[in-house]
Amino acid sequence: MRVDLFDFALPTDLIALRPARPRDAARLLHVPGEGPFADLGVRDLPGLLRKGDVLVFNDTRVIPAQLEGTRGEARIGATLHKRVDLRRWQAFVRNGRRLRSGDAIDFGAGVMALAETLHDDGSWTLAFGGDEPVEVLLERAGRMPLPPYIAGKRPTDADDRHDYQTMFAARDGAVAAPTAALHFTPGLLAALAEAGIGHETLTLHVGAGTFLPVKADDTQDHAMHAEWGRIEPDVADRLNAVRARGNRVIAVGTTSLRLLESAAGEDRVVRPFAGDTAIFITPGYRFRAIDGLMTNFHLPRSTLFMLVSALMGLDRMQAAYAHAIAQRYRFYSYGDASLLLP
Repeated sequence: MRVDLFDFALPTDLIALRPARPRDAARLLHVPGEGPFADLGVRDLPGLLRKGDVLVFNDTRVIPAQLEGTRGEARIGATLHKRVDLRRWQAFVRNGRRLRSGDAIDFGAGVMALAETLHDDGSWTLAFGGDEPVEVLLERAGRMPLPPYIAGKRPTDADDRHDYQTMFAARDGAVAAPTAALHFTPGLLAALAEAGIGHETLTLHVGAGTFLPVKADDTQDHAMHAEWGRIEPDVADRLNAVRARGNRVIAVGTTSLRLLESAAGEDRVVRPFAGDTAIFITPGYRFRAIDGLMTNFHLPRSTLFMLVSALMGLDRMQAAYAHAIAQRYRFYSYGDASLLLP
């Protein structure tokens, strides 16, 4: 499909630079398969779902994966996006043309890395020195990797260490938050449980590739970056049981959705999963594992807007986004949410 079909005009003042406080005070646009849209709030979620439905959250934890350093007199910026092994990470590098294989980068606070391998997409594999776990080094020298549409408008600060982390964050490895889950609080989770709505968790370590623009003119020419994920066998069993009894599996966030779809076969059965996925979902895709999606509002021409258009239909999502813009919903990572129920 032509990428320009997924374009729309967004006023820049609708890009949220801070989250709603409290988190579950954000707005929620209910988008059914047909009929009018409903302007609600995240706290209305228990009344929009059915007893026996299950929400699926991503329990990845965002690490402070953005580094600033020097190679000689050259300033080098690095955003880690995928672990290679215990000491090496693949990273998008600012000013990477100043690097050669074997160059040492000083990121300050005693953190050093060697530029090891330059990849076709312009990223580098960085090998970190020392014996401490890389995650410890990042806590010392790194910053939270806010999306460029936020970081370009204000500096990262201490609030982001908490704000850009979900209540489910348990497993280190993401360099971008699964932002739909940022709206959840213990109180909201308790209200959902009281309404008979369950929840499960899986792990997908979100990479910085999620923010990369689609540069191709046609979707078939776009290459996704791989991300690592895991679904435990008992979680897969329980999710299959939910659908077998006629209830729905609702993914919270596109990251949860993409991993569930990666783990499901043509028979619509979710299987245990551990490994990389580079699934790219565009209109025409037949969903196997989920019955709905709660997600934030995405960038124009992005793979995530393509995904929601695959779920609901391109015309339906263009109409929903036009409604959201007219009603001044807040967009992107710290913005408001939508509940998509085809």
